[in-house]
Amino acid sequence: MSSLVVGPMLRYVDSTQASIWVETSESCVVTVCGGWKTPTFTVHGHHYAIVDLEGFEGEYTVELNGEQVWPEDRPSRIKLLPPEGPERVMFGSCRTSVPHDAAHTATHGVDVLRAYARSGRPLPDLLLMLGDQVYADKPSPKMLEFIAGRRKPGEEPADEIADFEEYAELYRTAWSDPDIRWLLSTVPTAMIFDDHDLRDDWNTSRDWRAQMARTSWWHGRVVAGLGSYWVYQHLGNLSPDERADDPLLAALRAGEGAKALDEFAARADAEPSTNRWSFARDLGHSRLIMIDTRCARQLTPRDRRMLDPGEWAWLKEQIEGASGRLIIGSSIPFLLPEGVHLVQNWNEALCDGKWGRLVARASETFRQSFDLEHWGAFRRSFDDLARLLLKAGKPVLILSGDVHYSYLAQAPGPIYQIVCSPIRNPLSRSLRLANIFTQFGIATLIGGTLTRLARIPRPPFRWRVTKGPLFQNAIAALEFSKGVTVIWYGESLDPLETVHDL
Repeated sequence: MSSLVVGPMLRYVDSTQASIWVETSESCVVTVCGGWKTPTFTVHGHHYAIVDLEGFEGEYTVELNGEQVWPEDRPSRIKLLPPEGPERVMFGSCRTSVPHDAAHTATHGVDVLRAYARSGRPLPDLLLMLGDQVYADKPSPKMLEFIAGRRKPGEEPADEIADFEEYAELYRTAWSDPDIRWLLSTVPTAMIFDDHDLRDDWNTSRDWRAQMARTSWWHGRVVAGLGSYWVYQHLGNLSPDERADDPLLAALRAGEGAKALDEFAARADAEPSTNRWSFARDLGHSRLIMIDTRCARQLTPRDRRMLDPGEWAWLKEQIEGASGRLIIGSSIPFLLPEGVHLVQNWNEALCDGKWGRLVARASETFRQSFDLEHWGAFRRSFDDLARLLLKAGKPVLILSGDVHYSYLAQAPGPIYQIVCSPIRNPLSRSLRLANIFTQFGIATLIGGTLTRLARIPRPPFRWRVTKGPLFQNAIAALEFSKGVTVIWYGESLDPLETVHDL
């Protein structure tokens, strides 16, 4: 008898349609609510389906080959988005998948997403997962046992994910806790990757890519990482109409399987312009734009861009065509604390030869060692987007994660940067103090001095951090009923901070 391996997950939802994604134990026909059905497709021995429903709201069931397999205990529901837009959107990033026992809670804290699922509190209309849904470079003890059971000791990459089979187990582990599983079955999700979904500092620079290319295992890892991301995360980001036109999905449903997926993933890494991971949705009062700030990078020294020209043209069109508020999901913050931003401006200029070749080499080492690869380290792209947002003349909410602390920054426009990180992966006390000292202390003092010494122009506008930093595990909510309110919830689910009237 067929069974569910992962899911069901409620993914794309608008005011008329909903999509349910599943992984199953064998090939079968997946039926939702007795009327909507589709056969699975198979890649690398794993079986998947995404079922589209039209005009349905309420509790739903899932059948595999006619046998009901869901719900198991709590009912799962589909709630379509109101035409005027969602009332509540929650978001966060950086969630490790270690056990919930006392020992791991002591080191990793409470999983705030799981705590929210268990709390019985009102659910959001949409959940945005802004990167590091899984940690391919830092597997949990359970994942390390799985790896050890199928690889020789010392086989590279040691203690990291190597192939599609291990990625599939990584996602199963991340999303199979009963409370998380139920939450993802009843709250629509939209997702974008960050570096740890592939590897720490993914696409930091051209030198970083060259170093990874010299390993024996990176090519297989990136193919598996992007291929599994397409299946487990990206597919559900697409609307039914977008999926109907997707050539890769058509190839997989035609039985081309692993070969088609692997060729697609290899091409997406080698030639990012051949694919777009970014996506946009109109949400009534807002346009949601989720940006790929990892794979779409152009890493050419002296012409670095966070988004290659094709990706930038798409983003520009999405921003200029929006009629209402902009909600932009960027896994890495657009507005870091201003001093850190200026240090990254300075480092990029030195990497590009501002102070000579020897300094450039040292600056590249500095860039990689201290994660200087945010928007400030791609100055051309930062300036272009800053000017575009000012010119758009619309309210802008930029949602991000990555940095392992939460904060609110405000720029003219009005433009707000709202960061919520981590869901479950806190910094140690010493690293918290180090971040406060460097990013909110010494960087503030020296960033401006360094950029002046290097004769680097000021950014198009100034901004300031008005709330934070908050270092606890957290999940954030945007509420749209009366203006816009942002609330960060900590491990106890009490509000850490609340800001009204954004």
